[in-house]
Amino acid sequence: MSDLELHNAPDRKTQLVEPGDAFARLEGRRLAATLTGHYDVIVIGGGQAGLVTGYHLQRAGLRFLILDAGERIGDTWRRRWDSLRLFTPARYDALSGMKFPSRQWYFPTKDQMASYLEAYAAKFALPVRLRSRVERLYKRDGVFVLQGEDFTLRADQVVVAMSSYQRPRVPELARALKPGIVQLHSLDYRSPAQLGDGGVLVVGAGNSGAEIALELARTRRVWLSGRDVGTVPFDIEGTASRLFLARLVIGFVFHHVITVKSPIGRRIRPGFISRGAPLIRIRPGELEAGGVKRVARVVGARDGLPLLDDGSVLDVGNVIWGTGFHHGLEWIELPINGPDGEPRHASGVSTTHPGLYYVGQHFLHSFSSTMIRGVSRDAARVVKAAVAALGAAGRARAEFAERGATAK
Repeated sequence: MSDLELHNAPDRKTQLVEPGDAFARLEGRRLAATLTGHYDVIVIGGGQAGLVTGYHLQRAGLRFLILDAGERIGDTWRRRWDSLRLFTPARYDALSGMKFPSRQWYFPTKDQMASYLEAYAAKFALPVRLRSRVERLYKRDGVFVLQGEDFTLRADQVVVAMSSYQRPRVPELARALKPGIVQLHSLDYRSPAQLGDGGVLVVGAGNSGAEIALELARTRRVWLSGRDVGTVPFDIEGTASRLFLARLVIGFVFHHVITVKSPIGRRIRPGFISRGAPLIRIRPGELEAGGVKRVARVVGARDGLPLLDDGSVLDVGNVIWGTGFHHGLEWIELPINGPDGEPRHASGVSTTHPGLYYVGQHFLHSFSSTMIRGVSRDAARVVKAAVAALGAAGRARAEFAERGATAK
């Protein structure tokens, strides 16, 4: 499949996956008809983390179901800003079992990634049930119970396959800005057409904030506020990257060296979770050259305008908040979080509730856990743990039954 075919895949009349129809054409039935009973594993989330988890569960022969709140597979990607391209080249953007259909050093668009996920789910006929938001997750009689608007399901094990980007975080000071200032979180930004007159203040200098600021600076004045998150020490799109640096840094260091098992990984992880990843595609000096002015941290408002910690006030007509996200797991009615507010786990295996797992979270096991390649490895590891746990539980039940039969 060519780049163009991938980009246009959702528009074809012969597409394999009907938007919102959860593979009714593939399987000749509606999954809604089977949305009852007890599963070995239920996966919450049908993005890349959930789909690749499903791939490995399928290979393990387990009875499982994937639940997703969206209308269509890949919608999380489709809703991002129009010009977004992935921060890693296609050679690192494939999930287990299916290559990304593009040149290996091409940086896919967000719509191409969405189409790839749709095609991935169709290729392996993964049991995805769309429009199925899980509103409650709890345990009863040792079994996980999942409830949504039109379903109640039970499972021996549950995989929360969701990224850390679930609920936008906007500082309280946003309420003090003038009503006439257009305010958007980076999650809701699509294009410059959404903005009003005047300059733009982008708050948050991570990858999303920096790329949005650079895009807007082509047509208006832009100020960028936020701490320096650093940069990957080479041009990700350059010749040296293609020859060896990307393989070394993305393929090896991010994947095998900076992990929760290494001293350097354990030292870096807290800062990575709180501040975000370094800039990957934007180089030092590129923001300034593109017309973006770096300014001090935003600390409040004065007369309805953003106030910086150096005492200056910015008279802008728009503010884009690239200030991060909450993990949005409040619907889990179990004590899962540690003192830092993050779910407690060991490389995705819950340390608070046996049978509960995570895939897709920041630095789940390694720096690459935030990337497509890392998600695939994390999913394989979690499914291996789930299979072992189910096997141990099955053996325990069999031994109990055998002792009961002997006693009789």
